[in-house]
Amino acid sequence: MNESKHGDLGGFIRQQRERANLSLRRLADQAGISNPYLSQIERGIRKPSAEILKSLSRALEISAASLYRRAGLIDEDLPPASVFDAIEADGRLDSEQKKVMLDMYKALARANGSATAQEQE
Repeated sequence: MNESKHGDLGGFIRQQRERANLSLRRLADQAGISNPYLSQIERGIRKPSAEILKSLSRALEISAASLYRRAGLIDEDLPPASVFDAIEADGRLDSEQKKVMLDMYKALARANGSATAQEQE
């Protein structure tokens, strides 16, 4: 995997952190990793393991598959594995629209007593 791929992953993680209104420190704490390590991931300097990606996905309340796909751990030609992935993959929606859709889906799933994607993983 080349550096630009790491940067793409890091940028996506930063975008999701900002979408969730989490500081770098808070996300690092919730994911169980250090602030400097998370900063290096976001800047594309470090390549996180699948386990770290899973921890980040839980803290960000997104599917691990979306992070695995961006990290090159899952074949990008495969169809999205969840509603979260489908929304994130839809190029017709901007980031704010994606946030609204994800927030609405989570609220409806909770209201119906359904497990979220992270609880099913």
